[in-house]
Amino acid sequence: MPRDTRDTLFLLVVIAWVVAMQIGHIPWWCTALTASVLVWRTVLALKGLPLPGWAWRMGLLVLTLGATWATHRTLLGRDAGVTLIVVLLALKTLELRARRDAFVVFFLAFFTLLTHFFYSQSLLTAAGILIALLGLLTALVNAHMPVGRPPLAQAARIAGGMALLGAPIMLVLFMLFPRMAPLWGIPNDGMAGRSGLSGQMRVGQIAELVLDDSIALRVRFDGQPPPQRDLYFRGPVLTDFDGAEWRPLRSGFPAHMELQANLQVSGEPVRYEVTMEPHQRPWLFLLEAAASAPLLPGTQAFMTPELQWLTRRPMNELVRYRAESHPVFRHGPLTTAVALQDQIELPAGYNPRTLMLAQQLRREVGAGPAFSEALVNAALERLRTGGYTYTLEPGVYGQHTADEFWFDRREGFCEHIASSFVILMRALDIPARIVTGYQGGELNAVDGFWTVRQRDAHAWTEVWLQGQGWVRVDPTSAVAPGRTGSLDRLRAPEGVLAGAIRTLNPDLSAQLRAVWEAVNNRWNQWVLNYTQGKQLDLLKNLGFKSPSWTDLAYILIAVVVLVSLAGAAWTLWERQQHDPWLRLLQRARQRLHKLGLSNTENLPPRALAQEAQQRFGDTPFSQSVTQWLLKLESHRYSRESPVSLATLQREFQQLAWPKEGNQ
Repeated sequence: MPRDTRDTLFLLVVIAWVVAMQIGHIPWWCTALTASVLVWRTVLALKGLPLPGWAWRMGLLVLTLGATWATHRTLLGRDAGVTLIVVLLALKTLELRARRDAFVVFFLAFFTLLTHFFYSQSLLTAAGILIALLGLLTALVNAHMPVGRPPLAQAARIAGGMALLGAPIMLVLFMLFPRMAPLWGIPNDGMAGRSGLSGQMRVGQIAELVLDDSIALRVRFDGQPPPQRDLYFRGPVLTDFDGAEWRPLRSGFPAHMELQANLQVSGEPVRYEVTMEPHQRPWLFLLEAAASAPLLPGTQAFMTPELQWLTRRPMNELVRYRAESHPVFRHGPLTTAVALQDQIELPAGYNPRTLMLAQQLRREVGAGPAFSEALVNAALERLRTGGYTYTLEPGVYGQHTADEFWFDRREGFCEHIASSFVILMRALDIPARIVTGYQGGELNAVDGFWTVRQRDAHAWTEVWLQGQGWVRVDPTSAVAPGRTGSLDRLRAPEGVLAGAIRTLNPDLSAQLRAVWEAVNNRWNQWVLNYTQGKQLDLLKNLGFKSPSWTDLAYILIAVVVLVSLAGAAWTLWERQQHDPWLRLLQRARQRLHKLGLSNTENLPPRALAQEAQQRFGDTPFSQSVTQWLLKLESHRYSRESPVSLATLQREFQQLAWPKEGNQ
């Protein structure tokens, strides 16, 4: 195979790897078009056919622009930009004729590598990018070796050495370069159809819930953790209901009349540390209930009257914070308040059969605040004994979602159950609202962290009872107790490989998963969670009392200067380590070349002496330089040299060299 063909195929393989990592984030047509172009270019390289003309390339470019606009409705922004850069990288290979074109492809590929971090900064993504980086460096080194047919293994060794030499510089920049929030943090509420949290909850519009196994947060408890059934990580509280969608409260009461938290805690707190994945919202997830603000680096948190903890900015990066919560607590007013009217409002014209069910329960149990707790228990008993089931495939509900749940379908996942329960409570004139967050998790025995996933997203309810305030009621536990316990946790479907391993050896599958998540957790703790606050903590450990960005810049400059001096010293030392005999011979070659001798670059001393005699004839200078060159040869190859190298260096300086141009 000719070298050009071999090098082109290797570069196409590397580009295919770069593009393959973006398949989950680019449109299907982009994947198909890019694959077709790369296959086309491979066929052209194998058969030695000419590259397509500019008309083909322009046609594909126009097609790409049109398809990008049709898909994203823009040519700007993250998703549209990534789509375009991927296709442009593939199209550039169709004009890969000279080294200049190859260099453009290299730089486009390097830029495309960076776009992977727009979507994920996980350890697996970093490993894939490292493989692609080494491949591109190998191709780049190979392109700078134009003579002969050097093996790719040699270029790979050089590229690996370059990467190793650059690793210390990378580490220093990682530790000291000022941390800034990523410029690509784009809020995205595309949670419909997948487990997870959103700022609102539209009931009955999802026919099938797909479990998302991605990690939402990791928790490490200082001591004994609470039971799994008590792990409720509180998120948005939804109060307003328009018949189809639940939203956070927008009260019409004056500020002084709105409900207050009135949080009262008792007993020993549970202390823990949370590592939260970025979710583009200002929410913090804490165990119920936290009376004091979590220790959050770089910003402050505040608590709403609904006990939700928020920050002033969206969480666009991995964050770690410490908190303490009290499992025993109560909150809200203990006596009737006017603002509780917000918690019993229902839209007119919805769920008439549920309203009739409320009237029936009043007749059977009783009406008024004194019977509120009994009415709550009656509704829970109906859920336990009425044939209701928990399912992830309830189908699409109609207009009267609570009616369909209570009387027709009798199945749904937590949002159907919680919404229907709150509607029934409000029909009974019992203030109620929906609380969303995460419930439960699983313990990783390798590193001791509790892992909470998006599939652990949950919706439960709070009802207000006279003299007790807001009380947590989880109606899903009445339908499926295993959902909030440890016996029947929701699990996402496994891949083919994971399923095969679990079938052969369930313990091995669980152990491999735990080890991988522990390793990934270390990556999050040490790399992704290395924030500006940790940089300043590093300066404190170095002795700075009140470190700032200025101090960080001074240290970075000092490190750069020291590294530069160390590099200069190493270069000087390396020059001194070269063979001094060869350096002296090279000086003689250069001096004779300036006096008119040609082709002296590779001549040994005796051949140089012969050339000098032919060039200068029988002159005193010719005799002296010939004698010196023969001494130099004797020093190298005789068993016992008559003179030392230092003497030869001194005699070289004392030779009567004629002026250039006089001979």
